[in-house]
Amino acid sequence: MKGGEVWLTRLDPTEGSEIRKTRPCLIVSPDRLSHHDIFIIAPMSSGDAKARFRIEVEFQGRAGRVLPDQVRAMVKNRPIRRLGRQDDEALYQVLSGLRLMFEPD
Repeated sequence: MKGGEVWLTRLDPTEGSEIRKTRPCLIVSPDRLSHHDIFIIAPMSSGDAKARFRIEVEFQGRAGRVLPDQVRAMVKNRPIRRLGRQDDEALYQVLSGLRLMFEPD
């Protein structure tokens, strides 16, 4: 699994307001960490509300958003199958959204 790839991923079980279900997720881990058993993902959704750090993307002909505010670490057995790859610009925007989220006010 490499940064920028999109994998169909089982997010359940979840708690509280964590995004649920099996859905496409963008790998945001740097490639240099791909040998670890844990990687970092940002879920994708076609129905969540806009926010300045949520990145609008098109993937496989569908409009949606990558949700950096729902980023999480996952073990490598959660992904089901590789769906494709997001373009480098979308990955850059997501990583910039993560930086924006973690900047002090």
